[in-house]
Amino acid sequence: MRLLLCAALLLVAGPRLAQAQPADFAEEWRGQFEASARKFVALAEAVPAEAFEWQPADDVMSVAEVYMHVARYNYAYLDQNLGHPAPEALDYGALQGVVTGKSEVVPILAASMDHVREVTAAMSAEDWSAATELYGRTVGSWAVLLQLVTHMNEHLGQSIAYARSNGVVPPWSR
Repeated sequence: MRLLLCAALLLVAGPRLAQAQPADFAEEWRGQFEASARKFVALAEAVPAEAFEWQPADDVMSVAEVYMHVARYNYAYLDQNLGHPAPEALDYGALQGVVTGKSEVVPILAASMDHVREVTAAMSAEDWSAATELYGRTVGSWAVLLQLVTHMNEHLGQSIAYARSNGVVPPWSR
């Protein structure tokens, strides 16, 4: 009897489990991305230039390195996992640890957010559901974009702590 009940549940739930994403996922994702992207760039603009080389310890990323790490992965996820390359003149692999000045870092960070916006705005519902690879797993493209936002938010929290350690109150908290 239990076996029959399990089989019946799979017949009913199976199609639902196989759905690539909820119909409104892209819209919800865009809202989450925009909120995080705006905060990231606003925080980078608020941190004084002299604090961009600050790091909490010798073996930890500096303020600038965190921003460039996020920019790098904004480009890398789209390029390596979704097949949307970065602008031709940009070597995103060389950003972290090389670009350190505020006058260079902030525009690169902002441009990486714009690149994500442009790519995702052009994606169809089928593109969001298309199979791709992420860390050795086959997933829908939406999962790569979810990872991108998760990655950004992890480092946004880190950047908020860095900013507060340097006496900077995040602009949205004032």
